Amino acid sequence: MGRMHTHRHGKSHSIRPATLNVPSWITFGPEKIEELIVKYSKEGLTPSQIGIKLRDQHAIPLIKPITKKSMAQILEENDLRSEMPEDLDNMVRKAVGLQRHLKANRGDYRNVRSLELIEAKVHRLSVYYKRVGRIAQTWKYKSVVAQLE
Repeated sequence: MGRMHTHRHGKSHSIRPATLNVPSWITFGPEKIEELIVKYSKEGLTPSQIGIKLRDQHAIPLIKPITKKSMAQILEENDLRSEMPEDLDNMVRKAVGLQRHLKANRGDYRNVRSLELIEAKVHRLSVYYKRVGRIAQTWKYKSVVAQLE
């Protein structure tokens, strides 16, 4: 898949399991996996960090075939879901960091363009999350407000 704002094709990434069957080597049941997810979430890990930890330390490639629920559903059932989606939060943090950099380095015109592209992605994501009902309809990204948070 190509990148959104470049002409390159970046294909270096991990690949999801080909089949959605429960692998034979998994010894954990659905309840134990849910307990691990809740435990790691209470420790302050994000959903993607939880998934990586389950994959690397417990050899669980995907949780959905085993538990029949997504991680978001499990976190929502236990009232542990964050109010801001993880990907949108990461984009806003990236934009804030770039704004700080541009305050200190005013001549960095290349990153001015990068900031514009990141903010476009933030706006695009926010439209989607408003439509789905994941964030409030009144939520709006403002670069000045984002710096204060």
